[in-house]
Amino acid sequence: MKRRTRQRLYRLVMYAIFVALVIWAVVATDWGRFARQFLDPEVALKLFPDIIVTALANTLWFTLVGFVGGALLGILFAMMKMSSILPYRWFATAWIELFRGLPALLTIFAVAFMLPIGLGIKIPGGPAASGLVGLILVSSAYMAEVIRAGIQAVPKGQIEASRSLGMSPMKTMFWVVLPQGFRIIIPPLTNEFVLLLKDTSLVFIAGSTLMTRELTTFARDLANQNANGTPLVMAALLYLVVTIPLTRLAAWLERRMARER
Repeated sequence: MKRRTRQRLYRLVMYAIFVALVIWAVVATDWGRFARQFLDPEVALKLFPDIIVTALANTLWFTLVGFVGGALLGILFAMMKMSSILPYRWFATAWIELFRGLPALLTIFAVAFMLPIGLGIKIPGGPAASGLVGLILVSSAYMAEVIRAGIQAVPKGQIEASRSLGMSPMKTMFWVVLPQGFRIIIPPLTNEFVLLLKDTSLVFIAGSTLMTRELTTFARDLANQNANGTPLVMAALLYLVVTIPLTRLAAWLERRMARER
């Protein structure tokens, strides 16, 4: 059998398996029960407008604050890790490995409960602020490595040219290296934003009020109240409404930068 014939036969078999699985799922599903349990329009209408003005707004706010805070700390620790001063490198490496190695849930739990009890350090602003600090710590570790990679990707000739013009090392870093480095790492930073958006669902471990609930906590509470899974489906759809455009944006930026290179 020729190679092209084998490939065509393989594709036909894969298509047939896929179609068979789709038909099986359609036939085997109890659509009436599924709709009552997860797609109830009456339950869905009860969610509005709170699911938008409170839950989604809080999710986006937590994500934005966590991203900005993580980026600022990420720049600091990226520069410390590349420093010629050994203690700075040690501290930055320990910070990055610690918060990349710990699950985000445990980090938020530690900030919300272990710090106040063990060290007497209480984050002002209540449970939501403690959850935000935990998100910032986690995102800073990941973004530090992304930012460090971006800085190191800037050609050394750019640094040498800046220094030859009389710019100090600090000015060279902030006016020449960082702008070019951030341009390189826009796609991975976009992916980090998407991951952080989903990690806001872990803020509940620190506690929440009616006005600080994010999407997952809001949907879970309403699902329990109504004994129905429709709120969880609605929350999932809103996550997708935000994340799919962002992931498509990241993919487009990657293709554009690849063409420019």
